[in-house]
Amino acid sequence: MWSDMIGNTIGLIALALGWRRSILTWPAQLLSGLILVGAYASAHLSGGVGKQLLVIGVAAWGWWQWNRGRRQAQDGSIAVRFASWKERGLLLAGAALGTLAVGGLFTLYPQLSWSPWADAYIFVGTLVAMVAQARGLVEFWFAWLLVDLVGVPLAFNSGLAFSGLVYVIYFALVIWGMRDWWLRTRTAPAALEGVHA
Repeated sequence: MWSDMIGNTIGLIALALGWRRSILTWPAQLLSGLILVGAYASAHLSGGVGKQLLVIGVAAWGWWQWNRGRRQAQDGSIAVRFASWKERGLLLAGAALGTLAVGGLFTLYPQLSWSPWADAYIFVGTLVAMVAQARGLVEFWFAWLLVDLVGVPLAFNSGLAFSGLVYVIYFALVIWGMRDWWLRTRTAPAALEGVHA
């Protein structure tokens, strides 16, 4: 499917831009989401369509968040950090409760998804990852990693082979991005200490 291939290629570009902390990651995610709505609709994956519509909304919010954060930073960069324990708890609780709610909905209305719990897990996990990314949290990469572990087999089983392949590439990008953001959290405090010394 051309829409699947184009949408996911733009999604890969968006992830690479996120790794580099470029604000262009958000318009790329918006465009990817718009194209993938068509891909999922043609594959009769209503859950995927719903996910992409929410992805579009969260991408718009993330774009606004990073614009605001960039204006507040002296060097125009996006600061990254680890989440506090409270933030981690909220992300985990949101993921668990959201998966139960969406999975329950998909189970009640089987026409929405042929794989309700896996689809719900990916649906909610994607939103959790994007919210964490919008807040500049390193945990965003861990959330994507967990989404990929289910997303790869689900995409292949749904007949969206290109999506499955892209999830495999996502996996590699996520590992590299996670390492980069992790190292940035360690160098930022050292740089601040040098400035105050």
